[in-house]
Amino acid sequence: MEGNRHPHTDDNSHDNSRDNSHDNSRDPAPHTHGHRHASMPHSHVAADKVDAAMETSREGMRTLWISLAVLALTALLQAVIVGLSGSVALLGDTIHNAADALTAVPLGIAFHLGRRAANRRYTYGYGRSEDLAGIVIVATIAASGAAAAYVAVDRLLHPREVTHLGAVCAAALIGFAGNEWVARYRIRTGRRIGSAALVADGLHARTDGFTSLAVLLGAGGAALGLRAADPVVGLLITLAILLVLGDAAREVCRRLMDSVDPALVDTAESALRAVDGVLGTGQVRMRWIGHTLRAEADIVVAPHLTVVQAHELAEAAEHALIHAVPRLMAATVHTDHPPLAHQAAEADLPASHGPAPTSGD
Repeated sequence: MEGNRHPHTDDNSHDNSRDNSHDNSRDPAPHTHGHRHASMPHSHVAADKVDAAMETSREGMRTLWISLAVLALTALLQAVIVGLSGSVALLGDTIHNAADALTAVPLGIAFHLGRRAANRRYTYGYGRSEDLAGIVIVATIAASGAAAAYVAVDRLLHPREVTHLGAVCAAALIGFAGNEWVARYRIRTGRRIGSAALVADGLHARTDGFTSLAVLLGAGGAALGLRAADPVVGLLITLAILLVLGDAAREVCRRLMDSVDPALVDTAESALRAVDGVLGTGQVRMRWIGHTLRAEADIVVAPHLTVVQAHELAEAAEHALIHAVPRLMAATVHTDHPPLAHQAAEADLPASHGPAPTSGD
C-alpha cells in the first residue's frame, strides 16, 4: 500500500490539485483495511516548505556566526588578562569560551548539509547531520573540562601568585556577559527552529557564563593571600562543566533515540480524533529529522467506506495532524476499520470448530 507524505506550510495554504492514482485502484473491495493515504506534494506547498526549511537553516547559521564572533572576542580579551595575571581560574574560563566558539564549526557544517535535498541514498535528507554535530559538541565540552581540570590540579601542585586582580575581575564579568548573551540567543533560536544541537550549545555557553562569575571568587581569595583559592575555583568550574556535559549529552542522546515530547503525541492524537469520520486512533509515531518532525499515524474509520472515501478522510486527518503539531514537515496516515460483525463472531468461536455433533451420533 502507498504511503502519503504531505508537506506542511506555516500559512496553512494548500493546493487541491493532486495525483489521485493508487496502486490499490484495481481492487474493487470497499473496505479500507491496510490503506495508506498517498497524495502527491502540492507544488506551491512544497516550494513554501523548502523555503521555510531553508530559512530555519539560514537563521541557525546566522545565530552561529554572530555568537562565534561574540565569544571569540570575549576569549581574546580574557586571554590577554590570563597572560598578565597567570590566573588558572580565568584560564579555564577562557578555554571554555574558545571551545564554545569552535562548536559553531560542526553546527555550521550540519546546517549546510541539512539544506541538501533528499536522494535515493539519503531518502529522508541530511537533517540527521545535526545529531552528529551534537555528538561533536558534547565531545568538545568534555575535552574543555578535562583541560581545565588538568591545569587546575597542576597549579595546586605548583602554586603561583596571581597578579592584576582588578583586570581578572573585569575579565570575569566580560566572560559572564558575553556567554549569557550568546546562551540566550542560541537557546532561543534552537527552540524556535527545533535544533537540539543548538540548544545544547546554548546550555554550554550558559554554564561558561556562570563559571566566569566563579573566577571572581578565585580573585578574592588571591587578594586575601590564599594561593589555593584560584586553582580550587578552577576545579569548581570543571565540576560545573561536567554538570552541563550531562545535560547536553542527555539531550543529544534522546534525539538520537528518536525521543519526542509526549505532549506532541497527545496533541496529534487529539487532532486526529477531532476529524469528522475518524472513529479512533491507533499508534502515533514521530521522529525528528534535523529540526523538523515526521509522523506516522493509524486511524480507525467506518468499514463501509470505499477506497476513495477512505483516501479523502485520511487526507483530512493528515491535514489536521500537520497543522496541529509544530515543526511537523510530513505525515503518513494509515486507515483501518473496526472488526466486522461476522469477524467478531468468528473471533469468539473456539480454535477448533468443526461441524456440531448430532444427537444420533
